[in-house]
Amino acid sequence: MAHPHFTDEQLKGAAFNATSAALVEITDQATRDHSQDPQSHIHRPADHPQAHGLLHKFMPKETAEKLESHLHMGNYVITDRAKGTKEFEAMSIYVRLGMHLLYYGSLQADVLHTQRVKELLKEQSVKMGAKYDDPASKAHIVPFIESFNLQASMAEMVKPDPDSYATFNEFFAREIRPDARPPAEKGNEAVVSSPADCRLTAFPTIDLATKYWIKGFGFTLEKLLGSAEAAKLFDGGSLVIARLAPQDYHRWHAPTSGTVTSVTDIDGTYYTVNPQAINEASTLDVFCENRRSVMMLKSKFDGSPFALVAVGAMLVGSIKYVNDTNKEGKVLERGECVGAFYYGGSTVVALYPKGAVEYDADIVKASTEEQCETLVKVGEKIGTYVS
Repeated sequence: MAHPHFTDEQLKGAAFNATSAALVEITDQATRDHSQDPQSHIHRPADHPQAHGLLHKFMPKETAEKLESHLHMGNYVITDRAKGTKEFEAMSIYVRLGMHLLYYGSLQADVLHTQRVKELLKEQSVKMGAKYDDPASKAHIVPFIESFNLQASMAEMVKPDPDSYATFNEFFAREIRPDARPPAEKGNEAVVSSPADCRLTAFPTIDLATKYWIKGFGFTLEKLLGSAEAAKLFDGGSLVIARLAPQDYHRWHAPTSGTVTSVTDIDGTYYTVNPQAINEASTLDVFCENRRSVMMLKSKFDGSPFALVAVGAMLVGSIKYVNDTNKEGKVLERGECVGAFYYGGSTVVALYPKGAVEYDADIVKASTEEQCETLVKVGEKIGTYVS
């Protein structure tokens, strides 16, 4: 199946090799000198002239121009819920390369080429994880903090001193003080709160989610959860998507109090979870393709089921649970930390049964009418259980 914007010839062979070479080069650059500003290489905005130069260095001019003309350079995010303020977030060069590879990997007629994409993304993700577990990567912590203006947020962490982290990955999965993100209306079990510091969308029904946001082919609840039985629990249900950017606090928390009934790890690939990847109708659905961990729980509010799906993404080293939160029978309180993502962007998907939860109107409007993410903090109210 050819992508509607590009011929197979443009995406296969030389184009894949060129995109692969560009991705390998920027991951090599990122780990060669840890003292560099991350926005000078792997996190460089895709609309930067040097980012264009990197693509043209490896790709045939005509192919690069056709790819560039189709892709946007980023997306808008509502950064102030009260005012409805929107800000543009530029796509980084590594995400843009990931988009090219997603198009290429979506050519399902050619299993061999699809496998090449998966192998490349796994190889680069494993490489980045290993490099950032190396003690030498500690030198990257301060440049990362300075580049993304995270100095003030470090005061919220259990370990506020950057020098107290042994590796960059330890810093990346840093732990926040519980009092820094208290859950909204603590003690009110009807409240549903954000599972992460994230860019969030919420949809009252799965049908609305697939109409306005999840447009890639192949999305089903059964495939996402890895179980037909689990999927039936959420037939006609609602869905929250919490996307964590690399500069965000990278742990996720319980949006609802409940008891863990099962945890299932599902193997997969490492496609980008950028909104453009989710919104593109002619590519694979990345939530059902990527590596993920599915946690099923029983709500403390009314005993109904809910699910938390931690989805890995491009260059994510690993998904780890903390404090035995993945043990069957474990009771989680709303706002309690569940797990951590190591280097890269990532996503948490929360599912609730049909009619169980009503999401805040401003977030639903942004997600559907404006097709825009909303910036929220972990513990912030995003909805309520319907009595």
